[in-house]
Amino acid sequence: MMILSGDIGGTNTRLALFEIEGELLKPVAVETFPSREFQSLNPIVRSFIYKYKPDVDYACLGVAGPVKSGRSETSNLSWVVDALQLSTDLGIKNVELINDLEASAYGIALLDPKDIFVLNDGVPTPGGNAALISAGTGLGEAGLHWEGDHYQPFPSEGGHTDFAPRSELEVELLLYLLKQYGHVSFERVLSGPGLYNIYKFLRDTGRGKEPYWLTEQIHQQDDPSPVISRVALEGSCKLCVKALDLFVSIYGSEAGNLALKLMATGGVYVGGGIAPKIIQKLGDSTFMKAFVSKGRMQSLLELIPVRLILNDSTALLGAARLAMIRISKT
Repeated sequence: MMILSGDIGGTNTRLALFEIEGELLKPVAVETFPSREFQSLNPIVRSFIYKYKPDVDYACLGVAGPVKSGRSETSNLSWVVDALQLSTDLGIKNVELINDLEASAYGIALLDPKDIFVLNDGVPTPGGNAALISAGTGLGEAGLHWEGDHYQPFPSEGGHTDFAPRSELEVELLLYLLKQYGHVSFERVLSGPGLYNIYKFLRDTGRGKEPYWLTEQIHQQDDPSPVISRVALEGSCKLCVKALDLFVSIYGSEAGNLALKLMATGGVYVGGGIAPKIIQKLGDSTFMKAFVSKGRMQSLLELIPVRLILNDSTALLGAARLAMIRISKT
């Protein structure tokens, strides 16, 4: 049996083919495509199928955006992805769309110990809910509830909830961003573009000077955020250090918010493309201090395990796992 899985993001679209061997998934092919170079998902999948000519039994694609009735208008791309249209266009009978964080949540069960970096050991509650938060091109959030013998993922669009400042500095950040966006969600600060928003706020409000060499590097990039995080980790620009500190603190705070909302005593997972690149910063006290700083709920949060996902194929694995589950029930 052959499965086509996908992780459809605002920056990259990743597609993979898996064969089912017993209860295992055997990877056959994986490719990455720059999403913004295409007008829609269909030509990407069509070229992938044409290259490998697989006989696909089930396709499951994780899409960065809300999915309703097999259709999604992606959050950070001008794409409309439709399962029925894909099925007709590609000649694949079974095509399913799910949220990309839901796909990642399905993939957690397939991760090895080497794919995890522990931020807080905690003491997990058997059968307690779990949560996943992932900052990348956007901010994704999902939950998992216990079904007696396995975790059942469910999607959310929690990354688009209102940004809640915790200090006078963050109130100023909110007011700064309100002038640009009208509505300021957590995604506006917890994402690649969000880190750059924080950096610009600190720079424009006189909280640090941008050196000439950094101005040149930023202007040479379509996405300045990797430059800012790299320079911050090197410690070669105080403004970048401040920006990354604030970003990680807000990240930890929102992860703690999600843990409380879902009562995620089974654990919180931190995914996405940004976290592994700033692991040395996430590993200091900044993230966890903000995570547990919830007043009377601090003792509860201190017991919640927090784990960073290092495997960038988690969503692909999860989409393939769900496809395998679907096949097994037919």
